[in-house]
Amino acid sequence: MSVQELKPIKEGKVREIYDNGDSLIMVATDRISCFDVILHNTVAKKGTVLTQLSKFWFDMTRDIIPNHMISVDVKDMPEFFQQPRFDGNSMMCRKLNMLPVECIVRGYITGSGWASYVKDGTVCGIRLPEGLKESDKLPEPIYTPSTKAEIGDHDENISYEASVDYLEKRFPGKGEEYASKLRDYTIALYKKCADYALTRGIIIADTKFEFGLDEEGNIVLGDEMLTPDSSRFWPAEGYEPGHAQPSFDKQFARDWLKANEHDWTLPEEVVQKTIDKYLQGYELLTGKKLQ
Repeated sequence: MSVQELKPIKEGKVREIYDNGDSLIMVATDRISCFDVILHNTVAKKGTVLTQLSKFWFDMTRDIIPNHMISVDVKDMPEFFQQPRFDGNSMMCRKLNMLPVECIVRGYITGSGWASYVKDGTVCGIRLPEGLKESDKLPEPIYTPSTKAEIGDHDENISYEASVDYLEKRFPGKGEEYASKLRDYTIALYKKCADYALTRGIIIADTKFEFGLDEEGNIVLGDEMLTPDSSRFWPAEGYEPGHAQPSFDKQFARDWLKANEHDWTLPEEVVQKTIDKYLQGYELLTGKKLQ
């Protein structure tokens, strides 16, 4: 008897989400997106890196905030998921009412933050010290939230104050409470994980988190965590402010797309270099080879 084919209830740029009754099953595909566009290529093993690295960080940070992960073992999931294409890249999760803010934290000045600083000395409206160089470590990590866009749209950077108003409109009477907790959790998670990563030879330049509410109204960490899709990872060895840094994330693919005419398709050698970067970052951070 064949296993009933299940269809995702939601598809994001990279993830597919399946309803499992009182839980969800989140599958990280091998799709890759850059600049909010899904590329024509797939990157083999990428989905497994994202899921297993998220598990690693979720386990490490339970002392700061609960998270939505239940299991990454397909034996705990319905029979449909017990096939090779789901093994390793699937996570069974608690259902949350997701808060509509991407919680971005920047520990170093790079990317769009650097471009903004060069223009007017600020990043997302936050005034920074004069004289910073590209890729400099900031005196303290800064919290720069954004709206959460639908597929095809772009996220919009907003100030902390705007995030209070944004959340208040959706959760009357809770805007200030939720905004301040999101900021504080984001900074605490970043500091703990960035300090650990440095001991493994990796600088976490910036990252983003997403949070939701459980049935009791508690804030819970959701989505993915500190993966090469959601973060900038730099090698600590050879780190030198004053220019862009090499990275263990999809920046390599982004750089190729910016420098070349394309139809959102990467050459095979860029695809291979991208997964090599993902795997190298995973192995450095976890101390393990990907199973």
